[in-house]
Amino acid sequence: MHPKALLDACADLVRLCLQFDHPADAVVSRYFREHRSLGPRERATLAETAFAVLRKKLLFEQLARSGSGPKERKLAILGFAGPRDFLNGALNDTERAWLDACNRIQPSELLAPHRHNLPEWMAQALQAQLGEDFWALAENLQLPAPLDLRVNTFVAKRSEVQKELAQADIACEPTPFSPWGLRLQGKPALQKTDAFTRGAIEVQDEGSQLLALLVDAHRGEMVVDFCAGAGGKTLALGAAMRSTGRLYAFDVSAHRLEALKPRLARSGLSNVHPAAIAHERDERIKRLAGKIDRVLVDAPCSGLGTLRRNPDLKWRQTEKAVAELTAKQTAILDSAARLVKSGGRLVYATCSVLPQENELIAQAFSQAHPDFVPLNAAQTLTQLKVEGAEGLCTEGGDYLRLWPHRHATDGFFAAVWVRK
Repeated sequence: MHPKALLDACADLVRLCLQFDHPADAVVSRYFREHRSLGPRERATLAETAFAVLRKKLLFEQLARSGSGPKERKLAILGFAGPRDFLNGALNDTERAWLDACNRIQPSELLAPHRHNLPEWMAQALQAQLGEDFWALAENLQLPAPLDLRVNTFVAKRSEVQKELAQADIACEPTPFSPWGLRLQGKPALQKTDAFTRGAIEVQDEGSQLLALLVDAHRGEMVVDFCAGAGGKTLALGAAMRSTGRLYAFDVSAHRLEALKPRLARSGLSNVHPAAIAHERDERIKRLAGKIDRVLVDAPCSGLGTLRRNPDLKWRQTEKAVAELTAKQTAILDSAARLVKSGGRLVYATCSVLPQENELIAQAFSQAHPDFVPLNAAQTLTQLKVEGAEGLCTEGGDYLRLWPHRHATDGFFAAVWVRK
């Protein structure tokens, strides 16, 4: 595609994403379906340009006040993900001079919002938690996330899969904390590899793998993934159980559970039972009350720990929406807890970095349910042979608390209890 045509397409996609009518990944996918002539490199440039603009929206909008031409075109120029020489072929002399002037601006010259590129309410909440470390997080959230894989240990060993991928010219290294993970360099076409087609690997952030590890599911147990979604953690739990016992994947969205089916077929697992439920008090839940060994509640949340992957979330979420989520999270956790039998384990998790969705929910649950005894997350991970477990947790080790800038994972939280 000619540079001018590709830049025009980038500007068009940026315009669509900034309407915030739908999640950015859905907007991008629809754009590609409507423009099937685009090649893999063009698609990559388009997607990364749109996401770059979303990551640095406040800064780019400030810079776009100068220069000439439509706003979306200037935003696309600033976020363009292809080679600079290629971009220059699409620009006129005035645009090149403007871009050079923008590139000469130093971070120290910028106002705080143009440095952190977050809504003010979100920036204040994170700064209150992290202090000066907030700026390291803010900078990290403006970068793309690495691509992690979980090796399906039911059918393969991590070391063997790493060698297999290397033979396919896909470089990767074992993740530092999860015993199941591999971290890739770049974003290769995994779906064409034999490891993917035979179910030996699944794309899954290392932090998400650690949540599944905390459940510590064993052979022959009864386990519930209460908010299973597309089933990434379900599959990790099923592999840990060696395809024995019974693993229920519950979710209120039958559509999300449909996405689990092809992944489940590849995995080779036969112990997974997906089931759509009407709500957290569904009759199926009542029938299993007090019978389950392990329950994972990966609760619906703001998703603000995933901003490197979903940068549009920071512009689509609001304080009011988060407040509404906390009521839902409390209700879901209370209902899921009824499933746990005496001596069983309950894990509450989110991919949020806000304390009102994390520590405050866990503390309130502990106060309201004295029959559930909190487990120290750091000690639990140490028993599971996770190296550096204390560094993955809050002070004192009570909760798992992962940060993108500290641990190179998405932002995650988890609390663990055992029922008396």
